[in-house]
Amino acid sequence: MKLIMLGSGTSTGVPRIGNDWGECDPEEPRNRRTRVSIIVESDQGSRLLVDTSTDLRQQLLANNIDRVDAVFWTHDHADHCHGIDDLRPLRYGRSGAIPAFGSSHTVQRLRQRFSYVFAGQYGYPSICEIQALESLRMHAGFGVAWTEMPHGPITSTGYRFEADGKSIGYATDFSEITDGMLSLFWKVDILVSDCLRRDPHPTHACLGTALEFGERCRAGKIVLTHLDKSMDYRTLSGEVPDNVVVGYDGLVLRA
Repeated sequence: MKLIMLGSGTSTGVPRIGNDWGECDPEEPRNRRTRVSIIVESDQGSRLLVDTSTDLRQQLLANNIDRVDAVFWTHDHADHCHGIDDLRPLRYGRSGAIPAFGSSHTVQRLRQRFSYVFAGQYGYPSICEIQALESLRMHAGFGVAWTEMPHGPITSTGYRFEADGKSIGYATDFSEITDGMLSLFWKVDILVSDCLRRDPHPTHACLGTALEFGERCRAGKIVLTHLDKSMDYRTLSGEVPDNVVVGYDGLVLRA
């Protein structure tokens, strides 16, 4: 089972517009961060895409991804869904729309904002067929489990994917650790965790929270994501324990 980190940055990316690198070394390529999305791939070649980040086209090209078996959304914030139109080329040649999933609230919001994606328009077919997660347990050979995580005043969906006897968890955009999260991600092989910055934040996990989360879950490996311009790759890599990986665009890990 394989994790492909398409994007690892916060909502403004690194550098921010204005060529603002903050504390990140512009000479270190792993500090150049697009907005967060991942691919989870099984040994049989099935692929799940989580989130359609604002930079999705660039990410799919960089990682030579031309096919997915489903799309999962964590929530409807712009940096996680506004690349949705870049799914159109992945629809080409398919006999039907791309299966897509999210919480009932996320599904409702996405349908309102991107109706043409799910219903078609002006003779063009629908790109995705979306449904709520409530009854989903398996898709494309993956076991799928999920929980809602606090994200400031709203929630974000955390996912656990299992295939080939391995597991990958994805928990981005959370601000508190809940019992439901600890249960879902218990002893997961790879846990991708929100980690915006070192200082506490009202809607995101900070470094201390991310490390505590991974330790309490007893995750095999922890991968930090949604990193802002204060999180220099080399500096941060020297601060974290051996089982923690500082995520970067294009990172590939096998569970």
